[in-house]
Amino acid sequence: MDHEKPQAVSHHIIEYGSGEMSRSTDYSDLQHGRTPSIIELDEVERVEETHERRGEHVWRVLNERQINMIAFSGTIGNGLFLGSGRTLSRAGPGGAVMCYILMGTVMSSVMSCLGEMTALMPVNAPVMEFPRRFLDRGVGFAVGWMYWFAYVIIAADELVAVSQSVRFHYDDGKTFLQWTVGQDVDPVVWISLFLVLVVVINMFPVKYFGEFEYIFGCIKITFIVMLIVLMLILATMQPRASAYYDVAPGTKYWNAPYGFFRNSFQVKNEDGEVQRLITGGVGTFLGVWTGIINSIFSYVGMDIVAATAAESKSLSNSESMKMAARKISLRIVTLYTFAMLAGSFVVPYDHPFINGGGQSVGSHSIFIIAVVEAGIPSAAHFFNAVFVFSAFTCAINSTYVASRVLYTLALQGQTGPDFITRRLKRCHNGVPIRAVLVTCSLMLIGYMGRTGAPGQRMNELASNCVVSCLIVFIIICATYLCFFRTLEDVKLYGNNSEAQAACYDRNHPRYPYKSHGQWLKAAYGCFACVVLVIFNGIKAFLQNPFSSREFVAQYISVPVFILLIIGYKLRKHGIKLQNWRPERSNDLRNTVQVTSETRKGRLEFPDNAFFTKENGITFARWLWVWIK
Repeated sequence: MDHEKPQAVSHHIIEYGSGEMSRSTDYSDLQHGRTPSIIELDEVERVEETHERRGEHVWRVLNERQINMIAFSGTIGNGLFLGSGRTLSRAGPGGAVMCYILMGTVMSSVMSCLGEMTALMPVNAPVMEFPRRFLDRGVGFAVGWMYWFAYVIIAADELVAVSQSVRFHYDDGKTFLQWTVGQDVDPVVWISLFLVLVVVINMFPVKYFGEFEYIFGCIKITFIVMLIVLMLILATMQPRASAYYDVAPGTKYWNAPYGFFRNSFQVKNEDGEVQRLITGGVGTFLGVWTGIINSIFSYVGMDIVAATAAESKSLSNSESMKMAARKISLRIVTLYTFAMLAGSFVVPYDHPFINGGGQSVGSHSIFIIAVVEAGIPSAAHFFNAVFVFSAFTCAINSTYVASRVLYTLALQGQTGPDFITRRLKRCHNGVPIRAVLVTCSLMLIGYMGRTGAPGQRMNELASNCVVSCLIVFIIICATYLCFFRTLEDVKLYGNNSEAQAACYDRNHPRYPYKSHGQWLKAAYGCFACVVLVIFNGIKAFLQNPFSSREFVAQYISVPVFILLIIGYKLRKHGIKLQNWRPERSNDLRNTVQVTSETRKGRLEFPDNAFFTKENGITFARWLWVWIK
């Protein structure tokens, strides 16, 4: 169905394990006027699972709590712990908090788009499938490969972060801290060691993998909450005798002579030397802008919620997808904002270690700086150990996502020759072993990170990954706008039963996931990501001479994405440009409905009197739904 008329068809259950998705209801039922049965959530959840030890099937065994923590654990990495210092140094305390809030609104908009489409149509690899349906098949192909490449680079970047965090060295003239083992061992050894561990863990059956990730996620969320509380205590309590200051900082670094924003911007060359200083309003704007760009990397990974669809027990449970999308946005944006706010109270934006100084990437962390200057150097060792653990678990998550994307590309026959595709589809105990191995083989690019100044190669890898992810986010938002238009067009075609019409009516109480003003959010997310892609490499133009190396690192993903689309069109249509028009089906297959108008996550008290036992139980259940 490569035409643009929306296909308002019946509900379906997806059956995985083949390149094409087989459906439980034939489209001819509608053509002959027969009304297909409605498959609702309680029926979908009773679909029996078959777990083949060998075959082309992944196992649907992940539950809601595991999926939530896989996404959370995959997002929390060195972007916050090691990168927040750069944002603070460029934008100032208030500007840094604004950067995380603004980028949080963009990512929340993207997640709302992806969450609503996935809740209504729970398909395999929604990031790739929805662009194929509502934009163009070539765009879906290109997004799939960009998505895979982005997460391979993220995984490699996290391994570099691990190798550099292990080489912990902090020396400010008053306190000397060092991990001797990390300093004496070549980084290539650490990269190799943790790469092997990443491969081994990703070979585990996904049931055990999900439990590991749940534990990892709980550790991270506990640590971040503890970190926020500790920073607030350090900012307000009477300093220890060994602290670098005699009076609690409080809001000192937000007041004069510091201020809400940093009113200057340093232009540095590739060696980290300051070439010139831009002051005034322009300097403030450039500081905030580069702070926003720096904060993007911290948010990459929130989309993992949808990437786990094929292995989720709750694949067709739109309520689970709705709650997962909302919880990941709420948790990440809230924790990031409060962590940045708390850290800005105890570390000034002109601290030398976050402005190019420091002996290791760990010394660039505002949280390590804070505890050292508060007279608690032993906590710095603990923090750095958690940073190593955090980066390592992010590498595990990113490898998981990338391998599943490559596996899905193989299912769709988009991985080249048949002998390659056939092998990439093979699974053992529900794990696409060869897809994992191929993904990890490309992660060897992480060995580039053993050279250069501390964090230099890591920043270049992160920059390349950020642009790839921004392109994916643009496509998600653009896809939603086309999806929204398709829902509106369906109403004009009619010929649907009352039950079917309810599936496509966003105002119907059983519509799975509706976010108010969502098309405006999609437009905002799309516009913001386009602007970020265009101007993310502004530093290359400010340097003298022009930095071709940084320009390539920031923009290489754009021509690669275009070339992937062109390659798809050439392979399918040759050089007949008249056939290169958009190929989309606007297919609304695989829709589901919720079974009750009482929605999960919505607080509705049964009794009119507020303080009653039933209201208390209802409140406790509502709170648990959002916490678990």
